[in-house]
Amino acid sequence: MRAADAPLLQPLDEPVDEGVRIMTICNACRYCEGYCAVFPAMERRLSFSEADIRYLANLCHSCGDCLYACQYAPPHAFGVNVPRTLARVRGETYRAYAWPAWLGEVLGRSGVLTALALAAVIAASLWVGVSSSRSEDLFHAVPGARFYSVIPHGVMFFVFGAVGLFVVATMFTGVLGAWSDMGEERTALADPMAWKTALGDAFSLRYLGGHATACTDELDRTASLRRAAHHLTFYGFLLCFAATTVAAVYHSAFGWEAPYDYLSLPVLLGTAGGVGLLIGPPLLYVCRRRADPLTLDSAQAGAGDALILLLFLTSATGLLLLVLRETSAMAILLVVHLAIVMALFIVLPYGKFAHSFYRLAALLRYALESRRPHRSADEA
Repeated sequence: MRAADAPLLQPLDEPVDEGVRIMTICNACRYCEGYCAVFPAMERRLSFSEADIRYLANLCHSCGDCLYACQYAPPHAFGVNVPRTLARVRGETYRAYAWPAWLGEVLGRSGVLTALALAAVIAASLWVGVSSSRSEDLFHAVPGARFYSVIPHGVMFFVFGAVGLFVVATMFTGVLGAWSDMGEERTALADPMAWKTALGDAFSLRYLGGHATACTDELDRTASLRRAAHHLTFYGFLLCFAATTVAAVYHSAFGWEAPYDYLSLPVLLGTAGGVGLLIGPPLLYVCRRRADPLTLDSAQAGAGDALILLLFLTSATGLLLLVLRETSAMAILLVVHLAIVMALFIVLPYGKFAHSFYRLAALLRYALESRRPHRSADEA
């Protein structure tokens, strides 16, 4: 049975079909229209395609406000649960737009053990390569802590450059496919005002708290911890990326080799980002453990835990390497850190981290269509 033909009273198994059912009910009620971007975007539609539901799902920040306000939420017979339904759709989004598709199926459902196994295999491979290419003792203190004496810069550049290009190509392909399915022209991507609005909403996490200033839990209390955890993780990751970028400029433009002084810009940026990732991901885990199960998609728990763990381990090993870089532990710490970073890069396009890119695309589309007049029933 097609979603459009299904009775509104009957919850459906397929996430997109259930999304159509729930959005149809919500569009008739409109009690939550001021809560976040999902509902104004919903009200612009008289019917919902699969692409519409995926778009609305990526606008949703799972704050839970609408669930607790809804008169049709469980245990009502309608069983309207917007946060969980749209979370399930987002999980499908990661796989639907994944490239290559088979890798999306494998890594999109992976959990902590898969992430740790991937990091272990990469670390073992790197260590075998390092051990076979060096005759001197790897376990002695290195004055000046020359990282490239352990792994040559050319090897790092080639390996991580290849992985980085693959991640960028994968994310670009997926987001571009989602954008096309939304029905937007690619020329709309050049709208500077839409980008200004979308980036402002993304960097401020404007819709993370629905109509309030923070998320709401099952007791109808605000919980600013989740907002803080997202900010620490988000900006921590950006600061670490900035540190890597600055270090690359230092090396390629000025010939300055890593490691850099403790007060240098790459180290300061990386340390600040590392502290953010050391605190933010564990807080995200705590927030999810505290969250109302009614708002969560349990099928994504493993992938979420894997991402949180890899982000935390990236920070922990990076900061430990910074502190112990002139000791006998430097070589093994460098290998372990790089292996974890590479494992993180590999899983990024296929798990919960991908939602940041799809959400930005959804926010960009929302900024574009917010400036357009509503369609009438005759135009729909």
